[in-house]
Amino acid sequence: MLTPDNCVLILIDHQPFQFAGLRSHDTQTIINNVVGLAKSAKAFKVPTLLTTVVEDKGGLLLKPLQDVFPEQKPIDRTFINTWEDERVVAWVKKTGRTKIVMAALWTEICLAFPVIHALGDGYEVYFVTDASGGVSLEAHEMAVQRMIQAGGVPLTWTVFASELQRDWARTATVPALGQMLVEHMGNVGTSLLWEQQLLNTPRAGQS
Repeated sequence: MLTPDNCVLILIDHQPFQFAGLRSHDTQTIINNVVGLAKSAKAFKVPTLLTTVVEDKGGLLLKPLQDVFPEQKPIDRTFINTWEDERVVAWVKKTGRTKIVMAALWTEICLAFPVIHALGDGYEVYFVTDASGGVSLEAHEMAVQRMIQAGGVPLTWTVFASELQRDWARTATVPALGQMLVEHMGNVGTSLLWEQQLLNTPRAGQS
């Protein structure tokens, strides 16, 4: 399974041009999920790489995503397939980790190509379906099938965070995980705040 010590995260091309063509998911949902994914990686100290494609034409990386790692300048590529950029491959090799988690716009191209390529190079590759999206629902779904057939493992962003947490007794990361749930998990976060409210309410007769 994924642990904070055995994986890396690569976030690919969450830029205005790609969002303009997104049709498989609601745009705001993908923004919410990829930012939550990035915060999860940061909370568990998972090495994370940001990358864009032809930034001067496709636009800067999504600002809420960049704000999670304000000190990091994304690798700007001309390659459509991120895994063909030697800087990206070198970064992964330098970490010494063999499990790669990826999310990208669009699923059928900017995610599928590097996932399949990295699998061919012997890495264990996971892809986050709800932090990625395609130009149509069919394009997204066919890409997911293609990556699974190649050996990729699909997961969603909250699975990634939960798999890294694994045990609520690991209290060091619980506050950050709880905050992510509040900020990015909708009714789950609302229920968590409600539960905290109830637990903090004094019993009758107490002040």
